[in-house]
Amino acid sequence: MTDFRADGVRVLITGGTSGLGAAMAGALRDAGARVVITGRDAARTEAAAGELGAVGVVMDVRNADDVDRGVEETYARLGGLDVLVNNAGLGMRTVNPRFLTDPQPFWAVSPGGFRDVVDTNLTGYFLVARAVVPRMLDAGSGRVVNVSMNHATMNRKGFVPYGPARAGAEALSRVMAADLRGTGVTVNILLPGGATATGMIPDGFPAEQRGHLLDPAIMGPPIRWLSSPDAAGVHDERIVATGFDDWLSARA
Repeated sequence: MTDFRADGVRVLITGGTSGLGAAMAGALRDAGARVVITGRDAARTEAAAGELGAVGVVMDVRNADDVDRGVEETYARLGGLDVLVNNAGLGMRTVNPRFLTDPQPFWAVSPGGFRDVVDTNLTGYFLVARAVVPRMLDAGSGRVVNVSMNHATMNRKGFVPYGPARAGAEALSRVMAADLRGTGVTVNILLPGGATATGMIPDGFPAEQRGHLLDPAIMGPPIRWLSSPDAAGVHDERIVATGFDDWLSARA
């Protein structure tokens, strides 16, 4: 159930220079989609886009003006947009490099560190969707996929601000889905289903446990499906990549 096609589908993936974003971009390009990836660093974005066969757009999802400019550039480059994948995010290591082995309480987190993660992982989803969805509504169709994480991650000890930011993004997704029901624009949540081998893994992570991390490629089949004609009309679903085949079989 992994060979879904998305030929000609125009996709914007925020934070697509590495990790889950790059894996989804590669999978979609292999499925025939036209893909724009965003990143904050121009050189890194250009290099990643070249490797993935995608278009690179420099954009800071924390800044409303920069988002508006980046979305405008995306539409100009692709001639429109069919799918938005909100993926850009910062991990716990930005506020505590050893967050798994030495978790720190919420009161030890700096206000700046808290705001930076929330501005990226929650406000960024809002700002990009705010810029894209009205255009989709004008076009009469479109799809939004918001990347999330396991619920256990959202309330785990020592996971401020990452947990609350991800919980907020999931709540935002549900509200977006309610607001958009019946409009022709769909919203769904996609998450890997476990810790993945990305740059968010903390310093000092035991080498013997790295083999248990998920490959970011786990996101490929579900994002291809969500961008394909097979997923037309699918709305307000929470899809876990590790259980995608079983979920899709049950749905069928």
